[in-house]
Amino acid sequence: MKNTPLLPFVLITSLFLMWGLANNMTDTLLSAFKRIQSMTDAQTSLIQVAFYGAYFCLALPAAILIKKFTYKTGVLVGLGLFIAGSLLFYPASKTMVYGHFLAALYILAGGLSILETTANPYIIAMGPMETATRRLNLAQSFNPIGSITGVVLSKIFILSHLNIASAEERAAMDAGQLSAIQSEELSAVMGPYVGVAVVLAVLWLVIAVIRMPRASDEDRVLDFSATVQRLLRRRRYVWGVVAQFFYVGAQICVWSFTIRYVMQELKVNEDQAASYYLAALVLFTLSRFVFTWLMKYVRPGTLLGVSALLAMLFTLITILGNGIVGVVALVAISGFMSLMFPTIFGLASVGLGQDAKLGGSGLIMAILGGAVLTALQGWVSDSTGNIHLSYLVPLACFAVVACFGFFVSTGERA
Repeated sequence: MKNTPLLPFVLITSLFLMWGLANNMTDTLLSAFKRIQSMTDAQTSLIQVAFYGAYFCLALPAAILIKKFTYKTGVLVGLGLFIAGSLLFYPASKTMVYGHFLAALYILAGGLSILETTANPYIIAMGPMETATRRLNLAQSFNPIGSITGVVLSKIFILSHLNIASAEERAAMDAGQLSAIQSEELSAVMGPYVGVAVVLAVLWLVIAVIRMPRASDEDRVLDFSATVQRLLRRRRYVWGVVAQFFYVGAQICVWSFTIRYVMQELKVNEDQAASYYLAALVLFTLSRFVFTWLMKYVRPGTLLGVSALLAMLFTLITILGNGIVGVVALVAISGFMSLMFPTIFGLASVGLGQDAKLGGSGLIMAILGGAVLTALQGWVSDSTGNIHLSYLVPLACFAVVACFGFFVSTGERA
């Protein structure tokens, strides 16, 4: 885009791809650990609690870091934690303790939180404000490409290596036999994460030696109290944070239980069910580019509101449908989710100026919705014994997103 430095833009955009990869590799772990350690839906949802809980805890420190230093510093620190968390999967696979995997995920996700807190406002600051939302949508378009890569890696290197023994069959095994099976499965879980760490180390070195634009980093003074007060007076920003909380919750709910839903409705195993999850991500990716193009002609707020309503419709079909009808509807939801995160972020960030970094951290902290609402969905699934009813959670979330979209759209027309 005009007036946007190309190489720094490409390097920062590559980060969107890498955290998409990590996010969706993590989503498949719910199904993997459910089989490996015979867990309930509520227990496996702790993976998302650890992952998105780290987003909440690290976003504000990340904002302070990049305010005091530079966007580049935030990128390098975030990538460092991403690498460290990925490498910790190796010792976790040897101890075979679920909590150790959760700790590795927490550190990894802490790095992603810093990266997202840094990269989103950095992309916005890399060019004219009138094209900021489109520029962010373009960068975010590479995020689902990473998501697809993550699912492919999981499908090939993790899910296809799971032993087909059921929870009942595992319970009947002696301790040595069960431990041998689990050791092999957990080694498969570890492999892709360590491989990703090697790629990230190369990317860290490239960014470290490349000259990056400072953008708005010149003002390093942070008056925390005054900044928060200014942000709280901005209704669009506050409702944007609320909408982001519910959107991320909806996305993680939809994707985290896709494999489980497909397995139940089509009577297939994890590896086969992952193909439908992959189809959802392909649709998500293609739709992101389509929506970015549509923003040249339709107001972002209006697009957001309409897409949220359509997501509600297909979520309702997922709840009420059965078999292939429910599965197709579940896959279709991803097409309407594709524009939501960057559009909410962009619309909520308009006019923040000097408060953009702390404001961006609030929008990243809202990713906590992925932990809270996914745990709620897992509880609904376990307590009712009906995974269909658990999709009432993302249905309600999309309603909040629709309200924000039309609220902003009203202001855009004014």
